[in-house]
Amino acid sequence: MTEESKHRSLLTAREREIFNLLVSDNTTKDIAGRLGISEKTVRNHISNTIQKLGVSGRAQAIVELLRLGELQLY
Repeated sequence: MTEESKHRSLLTAREREIFNLLVSDNTTKDIAGRLGISEKTVRNHISNTIQKLGVSGRAQAIVELLRLGELQLY
């Protein structure tokens, strides 16, 4: 079993990208412009992640993703 197959990420590549930008103090509007997607799409990705984690907001999602090792602060 490879290292990658042992640890499947909870996040999609796009969700990870969005949350990395969120923890780098970007707004939804900033992220949308940077990724060339709509603000609604950014919010949908955030909402999907919140739902996956079973938390009630962005801040709790970030804390949980950090706890799980899915995000790192630089």
